[in-house]
Amino acid sequence: MTDQHGELDAALERVIDAARHHLAAVRAAQGRIDDDDVWQAYVALNNASFAYDEQLLDAFGEVTPWDVESIDPDEADERFGAADGVEATDPHPRVISVRQRRDYRVPSVAALIRAAEAARREGTPEEDEPAPVEGVGEAVLELLQSGDGSLSALDVPELEPLDGVVMVSEVGTPVDLESFDDDDPVGPFQPAADDRLVGRLDEHPFLDPTDEEHDHAGHDHAGHRH
Repeated sequence: MTDQHGELDAALERVIDAARHHLAAVRAAQGRIDDDDVWQAYVALNNASFAYDEQLLDAFGEVTPWDVESIDPDEADERFGAADGVEATDPHPRVISVRQRRDYRVPSVAALIRAAEAARREGTPEEDEPAPVEGVGEAVLELLQSGDGSLSALDVPELEPLDGVVMVSEVGTPVDLESFDDDDPVGPFQPAADDRLVGRLDEHPFLDPTDEEHDHAGHDHAGHRH
């Protein structure tokens, strides 16, 4: 029984040490997501707690309130991330490319420019006079910039949505914007030879039956998977 008590004390000390290391790793990470040191310390604390619980059960038929299962560190690295210097055995590419095109009809150029100028004024300091918006393209770009690049910024009465398409691909290499000229309309969107198209979503504007002029009120999504 003496040896069993000694083993139990040692197991408890390993739990305490693992808890201290885990706390130190958490503090050092300062809120970083998926920090490897925090994950390794978590696995060590989990397994030390599991071992202590098992030994306590064997010695006295008692358990701790820690409802944990043993974690295989090697399997955990493969499922949740690679250890230092070891590449995870994930069979899928790590980069996903989403390409989207949506077309719009401009019922009134003047109305669209007014909407863009209003958005530009909101983003300009009061003491400065914003430059006028020149043209339809600049107006749309201004609306996108005011909405942090989100296409939802174009859901305005001054634009009528037409058909659009979203394509999702698994790619081997992320886009390198520095390798394309700013006025290149094709390069950044051109799929590479080893890209794999996962699926395509076709967007069709639907008609509001209560609107006699049949203005477009939104988008109906029809998916096509490959």
